[in-house]
Amino acid sequence: MKKVVSMVENDEYCIDVIHQNRAVQKALSEADSLILENHLKTCAANAIRSGKQNEAIAEIINVLKKSQ
Repeated sequence: MKKVVSMVENDEYCIDVIHQNRAVQKALSEADSLILENHLKTCAANAIRSGKQNEAIAEIINVLKKSQ
């Protein structure tokens, strides 16, 4: 992110800034996917096993709705 801000502050070519920004966004999206996968395999699975499936499902649906 600092790179993108620095590029804007240094008045670099707009298309280059967009390319860099999209790379940052893609990396963040990939990190989100890994975190969600881990959450499903651990926290959500544990909640379902302990009878809290409705809460676990609602929490995941809420996260997915916010990402739209």
